Amino acid sequence: MIVYSGIKRDFLTAVEQDSIAAEIEENIYNKMHRRTAQNEFRSWENSLEYMYKVLNDTAIPENSGVAIEYNIPQTSKRVDFIISGYGEKQDPNVVIIELKQWDKVEVVEGQDALVETYTGGAVRKVVHPSYQAWSYAAMIYDYNQNVQMGNIVLHPCAYMHNYRKSNPEKLEQNQYKEYVEDAPIFARGEVSKLREFIKQSVKVGDDKQLLYDIDNGKIKPSKSLQNSIKSMIEGNQEFIMLDEQKVVYEEIIKTALKCMSDQKKRTVIVKGGPGTGKTVVAINLLAKLTNEGLFAQYTSKNSAPRNVYEKKLTGHKKSSIKNMFKGAGSYIEAEPNIVDTIICDEGHRLTAKTQLGPKIAGENQIKEIINASLCSVFFIDESQRVTLSDIGTVSEIVKWADELDSEVQEMELVSQFRCDGSDGYLAWLDDVLEIRETANFDLKDIDYDIRIMDSPNEVRDLIIECNKTRNQSRILAGYCWAWLKEGQNNSDVHDIKIGDFEMSWNLGNTSTFAIDENSVNEVGCIHTSQGLEFDYAGVIIGDDMRYKNGHIVTDFTKRAKTDQSLKGIKKLYKENPEFALKEADEIIKNTYRTLMTRGMKGCYVYCTDKNLADHLRECLK
Repeated sequence: MIVYSGIKRDFLTAVEQDSIAAEIEENIYNKMHRRTAQNEFRSWENSLEYMYKVLNDTAIPENSGVAIEYNIPQTSKRVDFIISGYGEKQDPNVVIIELKQWDKVEVVEGQDALVETYTGGAVRKVVHPSYQAWSYAAMIYDYNQNVQMGNIVLHPCAYMHNYRKSNPEKLEQNQYKEYVEDAPIFARGEVSKLREFIKQSVKVGDDKQLLYDIDNGKIKPSKSLQNSIKSMIEGNQEFIMLDEQKVVYEEIIKTALKCMSDQKKRTVIVKGGPGTGKTVVAINLLAKLTNEGLFAQYTSKNSAPRNVYEKKLTGHKKSSIKNMFKGAGSYIEAEPNIVDTIICDEGHRLTAKTQLGPKIAGENQIKEIINASLCSVFFIDESQRVTLSDIGTVSEIVKWADELDSEVQEMELVSQFRCDGSDGYLAWLDDVLEIRETANFDLKDIDYDIRIMDSPNEVRDLIIECNKTRNQSRILAGYCWAWLKEGQNNSDVHDIKIGDFEMSWNLGNTSTFAIDENSVNEVGCIHTSQGLEFDYAGVIIGDDMRYKNGHIVTDFTKRAKTDQSLKGIKKLYKENPEFALKEADEIIKNTYRTLMTRGMKGCYVYCTDKNLADHLRECLK
């Protein structure tokens, strides 16, 4: 949806008459039914004065199209400014301009395409303007059928009209080079350069016809996107499906295609414990449905699996398939059935409200996902609920599916492909941690390397040695140590100290701890490891879980203050102590169960509580 569209002549007149911001404000209210904040209004007035200067050139056709605030379908992303027209050979061209009012910016080392600047009342990490402009163009091309069929060429760029370039320029450093090449940056004092960029593509006006084509384009994945993700999957052994994974996959494909055929809403719930291959099926579904010409997206509440699997598919190469991976809070204001199929991994981690920067928004992520999709697929393991805010249960999904008239189908993945294929280890773990009673009291005949170590140093030494084979072993811990602010991007600052053992939590300047080259020297937590797997996991159990009077006991007061998973527990404890303790007990035990099932081949455990260590050793005999 385009908020404002016109031809260049109309735009210049509106700016001259000081009416452009008011027109945009009125259109937003009429089309989107929302009020405009004062700072947003002022930013239009400011930035559009600069765009007036840019377009005030007779060589740019008077009837070239001008669009302001184009909302890319099924995203919360808006393109700031678009200019449309034809080239010398009547080739259709659209210039996409990302407008920024920043005057200062800092480089962020070690994270792809991120910079740091003052925005939204604080200094924040944000995406590089060139990356932003490029990704918007990629999203439009990859999913807008009119753009694909009409061979409309998109030319993205960024205009930072308050920013003066330095020498050498920070935003054009080598780490940003590939994005700047595709979407150049124009800064303060570079009006003439931006004009030339526009004039290279827009030589003949289109009377905003191309804007109309874009605004009315059907959402459909491009052939290049289909081929791209297909080749990524086919060339990756990690995503080969086995046995019942294939059965579940085929059934879901059948259901998704049926939804497209009869336009009826359906919801598929796939239950499965750790290591049953939920994510493998999810990624294959994403590839297959896209290849079938469906608009499919992969979503998760936790960013770790999204980032890791996206990187595993693309390597370090720039790829527009990133647009297929969405946060679970992306569907708050989505139109009904706007996405053909939404594949929700780690469905048990969904929450009611969504944290969007400093704001809390939305009603219920489950409801929003089902509403936004014709076919919704939830992969879920209720025993992996690890925060108070997690609401993803089968009953909750069924409730919202019924309310939204979506037919429910339940399936299950049972076979264990982690923990060396041993269901026995999981049953033993559930029994030992007193999560549920099982018949499995010992680990006889189970080929899984589980050891209780005397010190965290022993755990570290073993994991570092195991990791030498293929960078697939990591140390994990319960959240009993604070994540120190001064050490969030510095591994030399040690958050976790146990006797002479010292290590840093995983760094905040990366979103892919599980596969980063040097992260074996850091300690991951539940938030950076859930949904992922390793060859070997070293697990440090803190004082929040102990062994006392013949039973496993948990203590939420031993969790670090920086841990958000038990946010609100103290208030809940004052109101209803019994219920609060039950909730905290479930979350703490589920956390360690999850951490202790990340290793496919083995798990090495250290307990700060000696009694717990002795108990676990006894249970191993």
